[in-house]
Amino acid sequence: MIILSHPTGNENVRQAGLAFAEANLLEEFFTTINWNPPSVFDRLLPARMRETFRRRSFPQMVRARTISLPFRETARLLSGVLRLPLFSEHERGFLSIDAVSVALDCAVAAAVRNSGTCKLVYSYEDCALATFGAAERRGIPRMYDLPIGYWRVAQRIFAEECERKPEWASTLTGARDSDEKLARKDEELRLATRVIVASSFTKSTLAEATQRRSGRRLAVESSDLRPVTVIYYGAPVAATNEIAKSKNKLKVLFVGALGQRKGLSYGLRAVELIGGKNCELTLLGRKVAKGCRPLDQATQTHRWLPSLPHAQVLREMRQHDVLIFPSLFEGFGLAITEAMSQGIPVITTAHTAGPDIIDDGVDGFIVPIRSAEAIAEKLEVLARDRERLRAMKISAREKAQKYPWENYRRALLTLAREVMKGREGLA
Repeated sequence: MIILSHPTGNENVRQAGLAFAEANLLEEFFTTINWNPPSVFDRLLPARMRETFRRRSFPQMVRARTISLPFRETARLLSGVLRLPLFSEHERGFLSIDAVSVALDCAVAAAVRNSGTCKLVYSYEDCALATFGAAERRGIPRMYDLPIGYWRVAQRIFAEECERKPEWASTLTGARDSDEKLARKDEELRLATRVIVASSFTKSTLAEATQRRSGRRLAVESSDLRPVTVIYYGAPVAATNEIAKSKNKLKVLFVGALGQRKGLSYGLRAVELIGGKNCELTLLGRKVAKGCRPLDQATQTHRWLPSLPHAQVLREMRQHDVLIFPSLFEGFGLAITEAMSQGIPVITTAHTAGPDIIDDGVDGFIVPIRSAEAIAEKLEVLARDRERLRAMKISAREKAQKYPWENYRRALLTLAREVMKGREGLA
């Protein structure tokens, strides 16, 4: 049986839980909030808070096997909604996501120590250290899901970006990670018996995990790094097969956290280069930091939607012509397959799952990181040639249909069974 854990539970986590539950292999799923939308509390909440909590609901067969630790995470979410960040300081705050993750990790470790039937633990970056330690002592295999690239590559890119775009530095929150947090990441990797990633880019960054360096930050020894398996995330089912007609202006969409890790400044500059007469931009996502002047200006200049329920995000995608996703450092980029599923081609970089999913020039474009000019060039192509745009929309939707979430669940379940059967990495 499998013990699965994650502090928040995004779509790929839901799908992992569903894969194990459908096969009757899910012993317990540990998370913070297990929300039941039809409840009395749900109806009493203000709209913004209700939307936030509804994102923490799970399929019924997963919910039935869920152990939740809601109090600290609920307080963290409420402090964000009420704009009370006093206890949410990065890493050290009592209500920081790091504190929430560590508390969950400790609870899961206790469950692993006491379980008489657990055959596998499946945990995610930043919430696996205690869990893996307990599982290793009991000889239980440990699957480690790394949802984004290796931290050493991230730190290098963030440092470069702070020099290139200092006005955006406050949005690179990962650059503030302490040596202790980075060391925990390496220890999680060392304890894993199998590493799962969602893109070839993420796998490529792990090459730096085996480079031993002097100083406080030591990478994982090559002999300690376990096999790495790439399993692509899925795409939602299209609500309609109709392709919306393009209007005079090219309707450009950006979806994701509004910050420089997503390459936002380069997307904004690209739209500026081709001019407001040719396109209009919608920003869909929350700001990752306060006091970033160019970000504040962007949300005042362009149409800005801080948040929408998932169904409305997909609807918003269908009303646009192209998604720009110029990330500098990504694990996959669910917005890519979501947009393609709605018939929207994507302009993205090689630091995402783009090269794994997109045929360049057919159902989207792959551009270099940090190149507003390359993004602008592709936008101009689509604005000028609407027949090509329509053909790319059709191709994007057809490509997304080749990546249903069912494929992800099947591949993950197959791998989990192999790991349990092989008891690999336990010698």
